[in-house]
Amino acid sequence: MTATQRVFTLPDLGEGLTEAEIVTWRVAVGDVIDTDQIVVEVETAKAIVDVPCPYPGRVTELHGAPGELRPVGQPLITVTPVGSTTEDAGSGQVLVGYGTRPGQPSRRRNHRRPGLTAPPNHAAGATSPSSMDGAVRVISPLVRRAARDAGIDVTTLRGTGPGGVIRRADVDAAASMTATGHSGHNRSDGPVGTAVDPHEMVIELRGIRGAIADKLSRSRQEIPDVTIWVDVDATGLLEARTTLKAAYPDRPVGLLALLARICVDGLERFPALNSRVDAARREIIRSSRIHLGVAASTERGLVVPVITDAHRLNLLDLADVLAEATASARAGTLPPARLTGGTFTLNNYGVFGVDGSTPIINHPEAALFGIGRIVAKPWVVNGELAVRQVAQISLTFDHRVCDGVVAGGFLRYVADRIEQPTLLLAQR
Repeated sequence: MTATQRVFTLPDLGEGLTEAEIVTWRVAVGDVIDTDQIVVEVETAKAIVDVPCPYPGRVTELHGAPGELRPVGQPLITVTPVGSTTEDAGSGQVLVGYGTRPGQPSRRRNHRRPGLTAPPNHAAGATSPSSMDGAVRVISPLVRRAARDAGIDVTTLRGTGPGGVIRRADVDAAASMTATGHSGHNRSDGPVGTAVDPHEMVIELRGIRGAIADKLSRSRQEIPDVTIWVDVDATGLLEARTTLKAAYPDRPVGLLALLARICVDGLERFPALNSRVDAARREIIRSSRIHLGVAASTERGLVVPVITDAHRLNLLDLADVLAEATASARAGTLPPARLTGGTFTLNNYGVFGVDGSTPIINHPEAALFGIGRIVAKPWVVNGELAVRQVAQISLTFDHRVCDGVVAGGFLRYVADRIEQPTLLLAQR
């Protein structure tokens, strides 16, 4: 490396993240880049984010290929100043997942992605099969990663998406065929998934799957959790949703937003559940701020975007923020800071068609509320049998922060307001 070259290393990603996987390079060797230009897209255990380089100049080396893990502090890209850029010291600021210059337009990811069969020097500007003849059309990095994990060569797949785009379902189908020995290619030398025999595959617990495993294992080891549940008549809640949709057609309020509002009110009445335990100091830390986590299932696994200060939002604002957060989580665009710091989690496991669950608390929180599917069932109303929309709700709580009387009081409070949503008016 010459004296004028600058090496930009993978920056501190925050939130305890120590490494990231290269998803795709946005530049190639020989390209001239501006200060704070997005140069690479990486995937952490929490999100897919864009990384800007604070140095301008000509790209002389890319350190790492797509699919490779890079530790924080290791070289990412080498840049040589060009012309007037020699004296430019760079912006000196890098925030992963955010623009680093005021007013800088966001750079969207390239939607025409290379396939898994791109040559090793693709990062340096080589042409991929998809750019040559359109035969390999993989848009989503999540689909590419799923294919890599399963040892599937995407050039052998026929995409069923619009224009022949390869979807996750195409990869899953090929993986299923491979597992049963019908067709496909077993991978035996990859860092993520390896075939032990025609009927077994070893997949490393890393990335978001590894992060989930670590957090849930720690929760099970440290938290003495208890789950309580009750059946509720959700007919009134569904009617309230219909009324709100008619009144505010441009700001739809879904069931999750209504439940979030009810849970926030419940936590204000039963604040012991809005806590965490510091076992080393033998202390319970109770927060006056409610940072509501909402579990969202994505192609990358379960993520929990956090709505900061949810208690300060009215129902419509809460619905807006909730919709944006869950959509961004599923797109993999939420920065790590928006996936941590929750004080209480809401989980709608009913979307999976199940009635009940005993979920694991999202460490270091102390409680998690869940709701199962809402289905028509016989129900006694005013002494007479009727068909109502019924659901099972549950609360899993850390028995160190409170006893059953508090947990039961919270769950009953939530149940009453699900059955009679107008009771919320008394508290707002």
